[in-house]
Amino acid sequence: MYAMPSNDNIKTNSPAVNDVSDKLLNKFAGREREIVEKSYLLANDSLKDLCRENRHPFLEHPLNTALIVAEEMDLGYACTAAVFLHEASRVNTQLLPLISKQFPKEILNMVEGLDNISRITPKETRLQAENYRKLIVSYSTDPRVTLIKIADRLEVMRNLSIFPKSSQMRKLTETQMLYIPLAHQLGLYKIKGELENLYFRYSDPQNYRAISNKLLAGQSDRSKLAAEFLLPLEQKLKESGIAYSLKVRTKTAWSIWQKMQRQDVPFEGVSDVFAIRFILDVPPQEEKEACWQVYSLVTQEYKPDVTRLRDWISTPKANGYESLHTTVQNKDGVKVEVQIRTVRMDQIAESGHASHWSYKGIKSVRGLDEWLQDVKKMLETPGLLADQTAHKDLDEIFVFTPGGDLKQLPKGASVLDFAFAIHSNLGMTCSGAKVNGKIKSIREKLHTGDVVEIMSRKDQKPSRDWLNIVISSKARSHIKSRLNEEEGKMSRLGREILERRMKNWKLELTEDTLSVLAKHFKMKSIGDFLISINDQKINLQDIKDFLSAEQEKTKPDKEEKEAASKLAEKAGSDKGDYLVISDKLDNISYKMAKCCNPIFGDDVFGFVTTTGGISIHRITCPNASRLLSRYPYRIQKVRWKQLSTSSQFQTGLKVIGSGDATISTSIMECVTKAGASIRAFRISERQKRKLEFVAEMELSVGNKAHLDKVISSLKKIREVTNVIRTAN
Repeated sequence: MYAMPSNDNIKTNSPAVNDVSDKLLNKFAGREREIVEKSYLLANDSLKDLCRENRHPFLEHPLNTALIVAEEMDLGYACTAAVFLHEASRVNTQLLPLISKQFPKEILNMVEGLDNISRITPKETRLQAENYRKLIVSYSTDPRVTLIKIADRLEVMRNLSIFPKSSQMRKLTETQMLYIPLAHQLGLYKIKGELENLYFRYSDPQNYRAISNKLLAGQSDRSKLAAEFLLPLEQKLKESGIAYSLKVRTKTAWSIWQKMQRQDVPFEGVSDVFAIRFILDVPPQEEKEACWQVYSLVTQEYKPDVTRLRDWISTPKANGYESLHTTVQNKDGVKVEVQIRTVRMDQIAESGHASHWSYKGIKSVRGLDEWLQDVKKMLETPGLLADQTAHKDLDEIFVFTPGGDLKQLPKGASVLDFAFAIHSNLGMTCSGAKVNGKIKSIREKLHTGDVVEIMSRKDQKPSRDWLNIVISSKARSHIKSRLNEEEGKMSRLGREILERRMKNWKLELTEDTLSVLAKHFKMKSIGDFLISINDQKINLQDIKDFLSAEQEKTKPDKEEKEAASKLAEKAGSDKGDYLVISDKLDNISYKMAKCCNPIFGDDVFGFVTTTGGISIHRITCPNASRLLSRYPYRIQKVRWKQLSTSSQFQTGLKVIGSGDATISTSIMECVTKAGASIRAFRISERQKRKLEFVAEMELSVGNKAHLDKVISSLKKIREVTNVIRTAN
């Protein structure tokens, strides 16, 4: 049985370690100091024979980490003790039973989370950074675990020079992809800034030194500039009666370097190295007015760059971010970025759904965001216990392949979901899996941390039942696609059977006929109807009997034929059997069909309706095929007397192209220049492989030639890929 070390061993052979341990232990008193000291003794005893890469005692690492946790993050004695117990238990697993008896449960939970995270060995951090970040969080059943891991990484980065080059590169990548984003979202901006600068210092030492030296050289100038800049504004704000606070900040070397790269400018070209933020304390109903009032005071005193005005107060960003941004310059031409917002806006921007994390374009994760905000709340509320901040279950699980690849799946995902996550072909042939070494069925639900090896069979095929097993969109999509493919084959076979039989019956198989048949036999779709024929679930003789009965119904009686003939004869012109369409026709009632909206110049035909009138259809009308084939005795040949020079006809156009809805102005200008009138206009965006817009409009045009001119003009717009005529 492992024995607890005595207090006689509290000192080590390293004076530096002893100094840090004294400083750390002196931060606590009473029972808290006793627990921290006990955990430190266990770590000291377990790690006494281990050294860091610089030959210093390994105990330096947990001791420095614990100091960050206790002093810089102010997380308290429990987190401090967890640091030591985690490092001790990693080396000596026999400590775990002793720890479970000697320390509170909240500390044990944190140690367990830290141990789980320490076993994560990212195979390719850059490719799966977001998944690894969420895996760290999912192992952190106590929210303070993630904070301790950030402190641990900060200590490593502060001492990165002691590690070999190969290890340095791996730690730099992990820091950039995992720990900096987590620190940012948690609101640990000071730590995040230090991690970024340390990353920059080691990944690009030459540019880091250049920017750091320029910042250092200009420090006194910036301090002087801030004092001079604020003085006249403070007086004006005081006179306005607006309560406010100020934040003055200088960008970090890393942030400056990033902006230099994005904008392709030198250090001197970064306009917001120095920035001032006005935070106004006003009631909600006075927010906009107050912000614009302060903007007015600033721009009265300093010359604004109107091209850099960003008004996210009148029109907030899609993520809810609200603020006024502008850049001004003083009499010496020095530029300063100014941000104006209220306390409420600032709180949302810093902590809420429109945090700096979100509006800088970093993907927000539902569930993760909410839980991390709880962590931030705990940081900002001294004394708030972890059990008061309930851990929110994430909507994802994280599962490993035997080779160490990490896969993200929805919570509740099965073995079959995991197989499709690896590859669609593997999913199609999946017959089961070994989950943590045990054979499981395709229905087995997976959990975070599971190691899954998929088993497959060549003769395995998906069935509709699989859709009840999987929950991931990828798996459902592939299964449906394969099932549709199989059903498509059966549908084609059914169609071939029906076509052959109808040919024997001297009947033609059209889409209209199929629609009528599917409806008669109460099928959800034509495809289901054809599959039923292939499966011999529908008797072909029943189909023949139904079609024969329908033919009898559609045979015109003698009176109907005579009425149609008389109307056609009455409509005839001097050009034989043609109905001539002009602005003046006596005793002939005709109208343009709403289904296709023909205009002067279109190829058209007339259809004698049951009410005695004639509807004019375009030859390309969606209903033309049905009318021409089923009612040939009602068809009247039609021609235009002349192209109209005064009449206006209504038609519709659909314009499709790449880009967003801002193209609407160009489209409307183009139509107007072509001499057409816009009666209605709407535009929408859709995201496929890339952003695409769809504009639909109703137009008044003189004739088909006029419409062709409009379409030709629209197609010349660079962003437009297609123009389609529609019925308005």
